[in-house]
Amino acid sequence: MPSKIRAGRQWLTGPDPWSGRRIAGEAVLAAVLALLAAGAQEVMGSTGLVQFATALAVAVLSLLRRRLPASVLVISGGAAGVLAGFGPLLMVSGWSAGRRIPGAGRALAAFTTSYVLSVSIGVTAEWPRYTPLALILFSTLYFLATTVVPGLASRYWAQRRTLLHALQTHNAQLLRERAMVAGQARLRERQRIAQDMHDSLGHQLALISVHTGALEVDPALTDRQSEGVGVLRNASVAAMHELREVVGILRDGVERDDAATAPAAPPGEDPHPAARGVAGIEGLVEAARAAGNEVELRCTGGRRPLAAAAGHAAYRIVQEALTNAYKHAPGAAITVELRYEPDSLIVEIANGPAPADPGDVVSGGQGLTGLRERARLVGGMVHAGRTDGGGFRVAGVLPYGADGLPPATGSAPFGAPLVDVEDDFRQQSPSVPVGDGGPVVDWTVVQRELAMSGGRGGRAGGVVLGCGIAVVAAVLLVIVGGLGLFFLIGSVDKGMIEPSVYEAVKVGTSETEVRDRLPDGDSFMTSGLDGTGPEEPEGSDCLVLASSEFGDSMTQEPVFRFCFRDGKLIEKKSYDVEQ
Repeated sequence: MPSKIRAGRQWLTGPDPWSGRRIAGEAVLAAVLALLAAGAQEVMGSTGLVQFATALAVAVLSLLRRRLPASVLVISGGAAGVLAGFGPLLMVSGWSAGRRIPGAGRALAAFTTSYVLSVSIGVTAEWPRYTPLALILFSTLYFLATTVVPGLASRYWAQRRTLLHALQTHNAQLLRERAMVAGQARLRERQRIAQDMHDSLGHQLALISVHTGALEVDPALTDRQSEGVGVLRNASVAAMHELREVVGILRDGVERDDAATAPAAPPGEDPHPAARGVAGIEGLVEAARAAGNEVELRCTGGRRPLAAAAGHAAYRIVQEALTNAYKHAPGAAITVELRYEPDSLIVEIANGPAPADPGDVVSGGQGLTGLRERARLVGGMVHAGRTDGGGFRVAGVLPYGADGLPPATGSAPFGAPLVDVEDDFRQQSPSVPVGDGGPVVDWTVVQRELAMSGGRGGRAGGVVLGCGIAVVAAVLLVIVGGLGLFFLIGSVDKGMIEPSVYEAVKVGTSETEVRDRLPDGDSFMTSGLDGTGPEEPEGSDCLVLASSEFGDSMTQEPVFRFCFRDGKLIEKKSYDVEQ
């Protein structure tokens, strides 16, 4: 039994599970429709059993309208022809069926079947009290206003959301393709730059290394000269290693593992040169101390890996800041601090005021500008400025994620669905998943494409067609409503009189005089009134008219009857007719 209940609930909700909010909304809507149905049947004078059965049926059909939109529409249309309590459900089912029945042909067939049942059952139930023409006219107006117009509006709204979804997906795809093309262009340019650097600088650095190596062992050099040449040779070798790392980053976006790929180092040379990433910052500090500078290195927080480009940017920030401190504040104390924050690495280099005037310093003025651009390319930033004590401070903020973007989490906004196809009454804020780290959809472009797509494409044509049908239906409804109102007013005047007119007519007055004062009774107001009252006088010709006043209850209608014989009014009666 529990399995059958679970299977039935899954069938009712469909492929998408209902959220708690939707369950509450459906329950409230079913309860409201049931109360309206019971109230309408009570006004019509139905018994308590009929009221309860109508309310229960309306509540059940309301819950089924999402799963069986066409069936609920047809049943509601047929039941509304004889039970007024199904009127509100007919409106809601028309809205649901308009957007949930697939295909225009099936939707047209469902609405037509519902209309035919509503009109035919209504005419059969009210005959012969009202003429068929009047019943068909008013049933048509009622069905157009309560069912067709909501269905067309719902179908247009659903088509517009489908078009919006397609435009958003298309725009996201275009943005992804554009990003891919730009990335490929950048990769080709980086590969070209890397090849040029390798061919030109690599050759020159190799020549410097070879010549300084040969010069270092020249016996004619003094010890001081040999030491200086050795420094030059080590610098050229280090520059070659750095060049290979830069070329690797330009080509592949990752740092090269020179320890695994480089040939065996000559005797006396460090076989594992320091990496030019965060790991190489300690080497920069040690080199600065060896050169006689007072440098302190601090590291706080748990160490976390950075992307190759971000790590290289951190290394360059420290290198450039130390170089500026050597030039502009020689002899000042320097502090290098690495702070591993939850979302980024903060690199801060600060030096105190210069103990003495550094004199004329040659500077290109592009170092800090280059650092800012390097940090920007990986999603970070660099700030440089003087401190309150007269020193100078350089700080960089570099994110941990790949290519400078923070790692994706499960709560990314791209996980929300664009359109909740089971939602009747609200339009959610759309979004399309474009992948981890993908570009955000440009909504300006989407809205512009939506505005420009009115006459192009299948979906756009469907939206325009739905809008046109809705407009035509509204115009026809206004025209038919106006004609019906005109016909109703004229028909009421032909079949209804005031009680004062009835009192003014005297028995014995000539038939011609009486008929001149009374309407002819050719109206739907008098349909079905003949033969409903007391027995008519033998051989008489009677005229039955409705009263302009209401009866004591909704089920009683007061009428007036005038009977003529031999050219005179022989009887007049006033009585109530049960509807």
